[in-house]
Amino acid sequence: MAILRLSHVEIKVPDLELATAYYTEVLGLVETAREPDRVYLKCWDEQQHHSVVLTYSPAYGLAHMGWKVETPEDLDFYAARLEAAGIAVKRLEGDEVGVGGGAVVRFETPSGHQMELIHGMEQVGNLLPLTNPPPRPLGLVGIAPPRIDHVFITAEDVNGMTRFLQDVLDFHLTEQVIGDDGFQIATWLEVSHSSHDIALVTGSDGGLHHFAFWVDDWNEIRTASDVLAYHGVRIETNPTRHGATRGHCIYFFDPAGNRNEVFTGGYWADPDDPPVTWTEGEMGRALFYYDGVVNQRFLTVHS
Repeated sequence: MAILRLSHVEIKVPDLELATAYYTEVLGLVETAREPDRVYLKCWDEQQHHSVVLTYSPAYGLAHMGWKVETPEDLDFYAARLEAAGIAVKRLEGDEVGVGGGAVVRFETPSGHQMELIHGMEQVGNLLPLTNPPPRPLGLVGIAPPRIDHVFITAEDVNGMTRFLQDVLDFHLTEQVIGDDGFQIATWLEVSHSSHDIALVTGSDGGLHHFAFWVDDWNEIRTASDVLAYHGVRIETNPTRHGATRGHCIYFFDPAGNRNEVFTGGYWADPDDPPVTWTEGEMGRALFYYDGVVNQRFLTVHS
């Protein structure tokens, strides 16, 4: 039994039309469905119905995150695990799940985040044929990442939330920043053999730091930067490299104030690999290896 990967994020935005224009024209996501208060989007190389849901809300931030499992039995297994850990679960199917369908186990994490495990979301295909496909579709718009990559959240008790992810949901800890007091300041965990699928940093419960899209190489980070600058998007951190995860990245904001990242690189992780540890004094280099410092604004989170 195992969670496969990040399935989707639902993001709160106060201006649905403006946010939709940004995510389709600048990010280059594909709109797959629309409701009065929601727009469903996917990246071009994703098979499932959606990976990003924009939901109208006066605030901004993370409404919920979803994680894909392979079989209905996986849902049963983790529902039992969650209940044994004292976490209330809600089972949803069909119309209860909404657009895209599937079967869902929904719950609240100890850090106050809404999370769900999902199996059987509608498969709508990517933008390539299944017979003799080219490597990339023609006519892509904007940055056009092939897939969603990870989500970075905040928690008051990083130690406790990290243990929950490990003990109940079988995430594997790849990296951590340990404070001088011995407590975890930040952690990175995976379920897909990537360097990380989720990360946590000390902050308010229920908070979103950012969610990230994958691109294939460093040159595409440069191209993404060109697209962002052309459209006047607020770039927070110019193209750089992480120490933790070894990935290359750029950070920027959607019109609502949700932080986005375009990410590439990293390494292959096995579940029995020991975690890499960064000390508090080197946290700046863990987050931004070249600069070696963390701008305080970067630690600002959205809840």
